[in-house]
Amino acid sequence: MSRLATRFEQLQSKQQKALVSYVMAGDPHPEVTVPLLHRMVDAGVDVIELGLPFSDPMADGPVIALAAERALAGGTNTLDALAMVKEFRQKDQETPVVLMGYLNPVEVIGYENFVAKAHESGVDGILLVDLPPEESEQFNQVLSQYNMNQIFLLAPTSTDERIQHVIKQASGFIYYVSLKGVTGAATLDTSEAAQRIEKIKSQTNIPVGVGFGISDAQSAKAMAAVADAVIVGSALVKPFATLPPEQAAEQTVNKVKELRAALDE
Repeated sequence: MSRLATRFEQLQSKQQKALVSYVMAGDPHPEVTVPLLHRMVDAGVDVIELGLPFSDPMADGPVIALAAERALAGGTNTLDALAMVKEFRQKDQETPVVLMGYLNPVEVIGYENFVAKAHESGVDGILLVDLPPEESEQFNQVLSQYNMNQIFLLAPTSTDERIQHVIKQASGFIYYVSLKGVTGAATLDTSEAAQRIEKIKSQTNIPVGVGFGISDAQSAKAMAAVADAVIVGSALVKPFATLPPEQAAEQTVNKVKELRAALDE
């Protein structure tokens, strides 16, 4: 069984919801990332989503786009991010790690080459934001050879046809985008999200996580009531924009503790 399946099963047996937390690899410089990942897991993160820095992150709002800029300026590329996962795995073989990024760098490296390297590093799943499910079969075949999960996004605007495509191909979990727009946007409509998630869950056993717009204990708790996982990104990345890395890491870890406590109440 994959690490993701194992983790979700463990949480379900305890009637707990998963906290999925996003970190941009190499933000603001490479030495920060791995120690931060370990601290976040200790603070209550169940699944790590590691951002691959890319120069044109079109699905991301300003917080994550700036984090990608900082990471690239600090010298981190896609293969460096895989090396970080490998280093993380030296101490932690249990926590699932999902990469979140864009198609272009993966195509440059080549599907087969990239997936083989990711697998060897200890990556469990990959979410390529700009690879539509209708066009992802080839990538999915490569992932399947390595027993890795392909994570897909579904949004409030997703058609029934798109939902079917995703349900057919997705594994690990489905990432439901609770807002129309970019990551880190502000308004969260819990009731609309609840209806959509219910619709998705009625058609599949794959866990559904909710992200975009979850930034505090209140929004995390509201979404955990309807989903299997709560995905938090911008709120954890934001401190690195203005604070020295040590202080930013401290704030991020405290935010994780606050979210974990809210989910476990």
